Amino acid sequence: MILGNMLQQLYNVADTLIVGRYIGSEALASVGTSFTLMTFLTSILLGLCMGSSVFFSMCYGAGDEGRMKEGIFVAFVLIAVLTLILNIGTYLFLDPILGLLRVPAELYNQIREYLEVVLLGMCFTFLCNFFTSLLRALGNSVAPLLFLGVSTLLNIGLDLLFVLNFGLGVAGAAWATVIAQGVSAACIVCYALRRASFLVPARRHLRMRAEIVRQIFSFSFLTCLQQSVMNLGILMIQGLVNNFGADAMAAFAAAVKIDAFAYMPVQDFGNAFSTFIAQNHGARKAARIRLGIRSASLTAFVFCVIVSAFVFFLAQPLIEIFIDPAEVGVVAIGVEYLRIEGACYCGIGCLFLLYGLYRGLARPDISVVLTVVSLGVRVALAYLLAPIVGLPGIWWAIPIGWILADTIGLLYYRARRNSLLSA
Repeated sequence: MILGNMLQQLYNVADTLIVGRYIGSEALASVGTSFTLMTFLTSILLGLCMGSSVFFSMCYGAGDEGRMKEGIFVAFVLIAVLTLILNIGTYLFLDPILGLLRVPAELYNQIREYLEVVLLGMCFTFLCNFFTSLLRALGNSVAPLLFLGVSTLLNIGLDLLFVLNFGLGVAGAAWATVIAQGVSAACIVCYALRRASFLVPARRHLRMRAEIVRQIFSFSFLTCLQQSVMNLGILMIQGLVNNFGADAMAAFAAAVKIDAFAYMPVQDFGNAFSTFIAQNHGARKAARIRLGIRSASLTAFVFCVIVSAFVFFLAQPLIEIFIDPAEVGVVAIGVEYLRIEGACYCGIGCLFLLYGLYRGLARPDISVVLTVVSLGVRVALAYLLAPIVGLPGIWWAIPIGWILADTIGLLYYRARRNSLLSA
């Protein structure tokens, strides 16, 4: 899981790194803002695909092949239709959306140019996520990882070719992403059809039974809600940062990529912890869950302390990977962000464990509540503090949101521990 997400982050970083180093901070700001919007849109599809995979896993484990094929058809149709609606809607309302994001006039054309191209790849994103979730539900996580690796390398190579050799600017970076996504989608679809042909629905399975639609929706809704709420909060923060101009936008675009790399392993650890909790909860081994919580908390704490120290003290060289050191103002803003966030990674580490704990205890609703609290506080504080103290107010709002959500999650567990573990 960590390796797969590292490849995914590398895939996402390619445009940012190459554009920031070889075109300039304005282009970096444009790609960063566009990426935040695309992350929000694709998080909806990802949440639906992840939720559907629970249904696939249950049917596969029960040996109910017919029901699984019906579910595959239903999920594919529903998510494909939503992808089409999101894609067309975003194209139609692109100008109002960019207005809501408070995009500076000098960056407007670049951002629009990038989005007009990269939105073409949403159908490929849907196919990649759908078939990845399907294969993982059957226990095959290797094939999606290999195709992601190929796509990542292709994206980097095309970025270098289109941006450096052909001089296509931000549009070149967008075309590199779309082509790489298209190749990855084609590969994973062909693989699934050839190596897992038993998954292909027959004509009798091509129906939309209300019971299966309801069940897939119930599995998908909360996962989709959590994913989209999380990224909606980030999108709103992006809109606030955009008020401070191109330098702040460029620094934020680079810093959040470093942020994602830094805490990504503990996020995956939280997902693995969720599986551990679920297995032992199903076996009614409350004592083992308690031991697991202590062990996971210690492991996550040690990791977060080490990563915090690394990011805090190496903030400037990390930012200068993406930004030319000559752009002193941009570098200074990015360093300030990383030193504030880097000092507080224990907060996000604890939050990921709480997400995993409550999902494993069959209480995903609590995970959604904690996400809403974390993001709600972050956004509210950022909008409150930014006019008073400027960018540092936005940066400090993020860890404050983490810590408040941690406090609520821990207090709830302490108050309801016995009933949660015995349910």
